Amino acid sequence: MAIMKCFHEIPDTRPAIPLLSEINSPHDLRGLSKDQLRQLADEVREYLLYSVGISGGHFGAGLGVVELTVALHYCFDTPFDQLVWDVGHQAYPHKILTGRRDQLPTIRKEGGLAAFPDRKESPYDTFGVGHSSTSISAALGMAIDAKLTGSGRRHVAVIGDGALTAGLAFEALNHAASEKANLLVILNDNDMSISRNVGGIRDYLAKLLSSKAYTRSRDEARKLLEPLPPLAHLAKKTEEHLKGMMSPATLFEEIGFNYIGPIDGHDLPGLISTLNNMKDLPGPQFLHLVTQKGCGFVPAEDDPIGYHAISKLSAKGDAPKAPKPTYSNIFGQWLCDMAEADPRLVGITPAMKEGSDLIQFAERFPERYFDVAIAEQHAVCVAAGMATQTTKPVVAIYSTFLQRAYDQVIHDVCVQNLDVTFAIDRAGLVGEDGPTHAGVYDIAYLRTLPDLILAAPSDEAECRRLLSTCYHHEGPAAVRYPRGQGPGAQVEADLETVEIGRALERRTGQSGIVIFAFGSRVHAALEAAERFDATVYDMRWVKPLDTDALKAHAKAKLLVTVEEHQRMGGAGSAVGEWYADAGLSPSLLTLALPDRFEAHGKPEAMLARVGLDAEGIEQAIAKRLS
Repeated sequence: MAIMKCFHEIPDTRPAIPLLSEINSPHDLRGLSKDQLRQLADEVREYLLYSVGISGGHFGAGLGVVELTVALHYCFDTPFDQLVWDVGHQAYPHKILTGRRDQLPTIRKEGGLAAFPDRKESPYDTFGVGHSSTSISAALGMAIDAKLTGSGRRHVAVIGDGALTAGLAFEALNHAASEKANLLVILNDNDMSISRNVGGIRDYLAKLLSSKAYTRSRDEARKLLEPLPPLAHLAKKTEEHLKGMMSPATLFEEIGFNYIGPIDGHDLPGLISTLNNMKDLPGPQFLHLVTQKGCGFVPAEDDPIGYHAISKLSAKGDAPKAPKPTYSNIFGQWLCDMAEADPRLVGITPAMKEGSDLIQFAERFPERYFDVAIAEQHAVCVAAGMATQTTKPVVAIYSTFLQRAYDQVIHDVCVQNLDVTFAIDRAGLVGEDGPTHAGVYDIAYLRTLPDLILAAPSDEAECRRLLSTCYHHEGPAAVRYPRGQGPGAQVEADLETVEIGRALERRTGQSGIVIFAFGSRVHAALEAAERFDATVYDMRWVKPLDTDALKAHAKAKLLVTVEEHQRMGGAGSAVGEWYADAGLSPSLLTLALPDRFEAHGKPEAMLARVGLDAEGIEQAIAKRLS
């Protein structure tokens, strides 16, 4: 078997890819000989390194599935046969082989390829993804349709061991078995998601790396027992006991899947042989692959977390700039400081230790740190359980992922008025990751909940103050803060709190124009206010609103609300509702995100596109005044 080519550096010039240059669709791929496929896989891996060096983006997961991607498109008649990739971090090789090779350097750029599979982008992208653990459910829905219509299509779901920890994946496995639909689930087991996987399922799967002996023992046992028909029942029981001792087959076969594996996910001839053997088997099939995240790129093999995604390479000679702290960094430091001050504090995350910057907290307070794996519903519910006792839980979660636990926020936290603090990262537009990751709905779905308070800091110092304030509030509380760096406010080391429901007047103007700005849009509002000599309030609180400030300016020439959130149901809607309930009819201009999903791009460009940068705010006010 040909040896995989390994790389130590990211190429800064386009590599020679003679085979890959001729592959414009999987149809071209199927015209290659099996001996050429190893070279093709090496070229895909090298081209992936080169293109992500230009664009930045996810590539550790993609490097780990190069052989699988080649084998799937070689063995299956895509796009007639349909592949569903879970999350989509690993889909870059898929895009390369499905007619988007030359566009790959544009990935995540405005007008370029999406960061994840997107049905609008290609017929080979059969299901739009971005959140984890949806692939089995989606592929099962497609397989049921094929069963009902007799289309003859085959369906494959590719899911990682990290995504398999979510309840949705097991709900789908359970249903697939009862439907007896023709579905192949491929488990890409690399012991990684974004952070290292945790939990009992992870530990169980980890034991399989030494389970090749099971495969031999099972086959030998079958051969011995096959000549003895009267002992068929004993044979079945013997096989089950062998599986239970030496493999995970019992887990999946008891659900109702035919389990094969684990096999080497980088053995291209073995993958092709196995897929060809399995693709026409009837009923639910489960193929377990063992792979290495970052495979073929030595730095990523050594540091799969650090190389989950990268920024584009800097031009040679550029001096690296000292990075300012991000909002995630501000939260991570605050959490450690508050934990020092209050031994009741515990930190909870659904598999986002690095993203939410819980690294230092996990090291300093390991007994008070809880990573519950990709299980957002459980993260919120376990926090609720803790809050009924003596601990004070802080749930660190992205806005887009909190959506998945909305029932738990309502039913388990708010209905019981439990003391849970939500640190909501990535609130607002998130740039290159696109609409699946945008945190632009949390105000709408949280401000409707009784007893919950919701804060939106305008800078790093305010973020720390509002986190402290919400933590000390006895009841459900949430702080939403954006991705990346803030304006650079000086952050003090204390744990100062502020008055709940009290806004901060940041600029006093004389024009009769008043801007009520929320969160990340405060500084853009201050810049725009200079043109009109407008008064600007940093509202701080979405709930409760500072109704004294609203009442004091009810007769202003023009009131403007500005927020980085969906317009419908947002903070501006809350302001309008209050005025309506108070019987007041001010001249009110609501600036927020329009009623559409915003395509990916640079955050600054996206804000300009929707009119939420300083210039856009100025133009909207001028238009209203005219």
